[in-house]
Amino acid sequence: MEAERDAIIAALTPVVDGIAATFGPVCEAVLHDYRRPEHSVVAVAGSLTGRTVGGAMSEIGMRMLTRGDEAADELNYVTRTDTGRLLKSSTMLLRDSSGQVFGALCVNVDVTAASEVHALLGALAGTATAPAEPPVTAFGDDIDSVVDVMLDAHRHQSWALLDRAGRLDLFRSLDERGVFAVRRAIEQVAGRLGISRASAYSYLSQSRKQANTGGHS
Repeated sequence: MEAERDAIIAALTPVVDGIAATFGPVCEAVLHDYRRPEHSVVAVAGSLTGRTVGGAMSEIGMRMLTRGDEAADELNYVTRTDTGRLLKSSTMLLRDSSGQVFGALCVNVDVTAASEVHALLGALAGTATAPAEPPVTAFGDDIDSVVDVMLDAHRHQSWALLDRAGRLDLFRSLDERGVFAVRRAIEQVAGRLGISRASAYSYLSQSRKQANTGGHS
């Protein structure tokens, strides 16, 4: 099975360059091997998100990894990088012959300029409406930096001010976004929150149990 997966990765590696060459400098194509979450990028062409070979998966990849074989392709979704670039993206999952998800081919297109032109034309025509603000997605070669960005996005209050329900909600939200699908994440989250690793494991276990029962304590 591993040989089959390796063959699929090898076959798709040159496709990454072909996609980026076809669409030009506004395009980035990234091939991920989810068997190595901390170093999932096995091929990349283009430089919209600054990833390099050997880099970590993104926030979107973590979410896919958490969903496992139940994950589905996500096509033509819009996100914004932390530098303000507006990206239209598609994440197409790789499956082996048994249907197991083991990677993904991702295509990002920078539509920042197109969006600005569209807004200008709408304003000139008097038909402009305020577009929905797309979510900011965490990209980075270092998995720790991706986890840090995701954690920062969820810390609206300091840990000390959160009640038990709020703390469980925080861990459940991080879990749903795939933070704990990567190694060392629980230690990193515990360190950022100023709690022990044992406490972090306990909150994660309780949040998962609560999610499975649909109840609240």
